[in-house]
Amino acid sequence: MVDRQLRSGVYPGTFDPVTNGHIDIIHRAARTLDRLVVGVAISTGKGPLFPLEERVELVLAETQDIAARTGCQIEVVPFEGLLVGFAREVGASVIVRGLRAVTDFDYEFQMAGLNRRLDPEIELVFLMASEGNHFISSRFVKEIARLGGDITSFVPRLTRDRTLARVRQPIPGE
Repeated sequence: MVDRQLRSGVYPGTFDPVTNGHIDIIHRAARTLDRLVVGVAISTGKGPLFPLEERVELVLAETQDIAARTGCQIEVVPFEGLLVGFAREVGASVIVRGLRAVTDFDYEFQMAGLNRRLDPEIELVFLMASEGNHFISSRFVKEIARLGGDITSFVPRLTRDRTLARVRQPIPGE
């Protein structure tokens, strides 16, 4: 049973791969919450680079230090379905979303209205990406890696190594 006295939040995403931008938002959310559930969306429709289990493993590995430094309980849990349903399921009263640009705001503003209508008891908190991370996206990281570019400044070390290994795998049938 989840302690309702804890300030619990959910930070959802596909994390394919987890970027320094994601890590920044997780760190900042962990400083304000007692418990943060990082919800890794199953998202098979997007054709992820990493299987779900590996995305969960990478997020967990890349956030252990944050939990130790902040004292926040960080859990990494796969999910599918409605975000507000997942938030209720894990006992979260807050959904954390990161914003990078105006285009993120337009989308997130619409989603906030829908989620508010679905469950008015769950608050949405938006954290602006830090200056050095506002341009990073998983999609761009994957593209840069596939084209042989250096992704070192965009992702943590373990994620960098796994991403490079994954994009360098031979394509079956070629």
